[in-house]
Amino acid sequence: MEIDLNHPVTEVEKNAFCTNGDSSSSGNSSSSPVSSSIYLELWHACAGPLTSLPNKGNVVVYFPQGHLEQLASSSPFPYRNMPNFDLHPQIFCKVVNVQLLANRENDEVYTRLTLLPRPEVVGQGLESKEFQELRVDGEGDDASPTKSTPHMFCKTLTASDTSTHGGFSVPRRAAEDCFPSLDYKQQRPSQELVAKDLHGVEWKFRHIYRGQPRRHLLTTGWSIFVSQKNLVSGDAVLFLRGEDGELRLGIRRAGRPRNGLPDSVTGKQNSLPRALSLVSNAISTKSMFTVSYSPRYQIYHKLN
Repeated sequence: MEIDLNHPVTEVEKNAFCTNGDSSSSGNSSSSPVSSSIYLELWHACAGPLTSLPNKGNVVVYFPQGHLEQLASSSPFPYRNMPNFDLHPQIFCKVVNVQLLANRENDEVYTRLTLLPRPEVVGQGLESKEFQELRVDGEGDDASPTKSTPHMFCKTLTASDTSTHGGFSVPRRAAEDCFPSLDYKQQRPSQELVAKDLHGVEWKFRHIYRGQPRRHLLTTGWSIFVSQKNLVSGDAVLFLRGEDGELRLGIRRAGRPRNGLPDSVTGKQNSLPRALSLVSNAISTKSMFTVSYSPRYQIYHKLN
């Protein structure tokens, strides 16, 4: 299951995103409206610092071979003898829409681009009149997060962090920057934290300051989160706090899951040849087509 982070999540959608479809689990959907801008920074944080996305109206060069290899890496079926439909290895396209998505099964982020092919530009110089007419500015729907410099920390999980008998140890500076202030006058300062993940699901943790020497820990609720997200040592967890105080939570896997794209994209045996067939048809009919890909792959090159 995936969600489109470019649009507000409705109450109906949020009810569908309870963990494992069970509204009684510890990860529950929020009852308050969710703004897409809240999750834009989280999506980029989970995608990684090297991720660069085009905006609507940009011109990109689409690589069919890269697209095919990326689909094959996520498909359970072997990649061999795939027809290429006589596609040019580099296809100029105009970006019509950009969607930032997340795989419900493993939180792997991916992107869906809607592209309009411009095959007439193939073989022309980048300074040609035809190309210059295509070079237009983005239309305001920037796929990159705004420069709000959110309060954020990222920690690679240790064996202790993923133990069912322990908790999550938070560096003091990170806790004081991202979490609400504790009352250090108390003998055992503690509070309940609520953080939303990429799917708008709320996770509740007990934040306590204890031990000798004292340290910040997430205890109650943490082991459930680790279990339901299938986290292991080496994975990374990100906490972000927006200017409105809302706490957000994301993860980066130590290794990219084989099924980084959801089954709706790669689950059918004929999805690989069908993907290029749709591109070939779009070029011949001068119509739009969509490509879904992990930001860790390069299936296009942004030209402006």
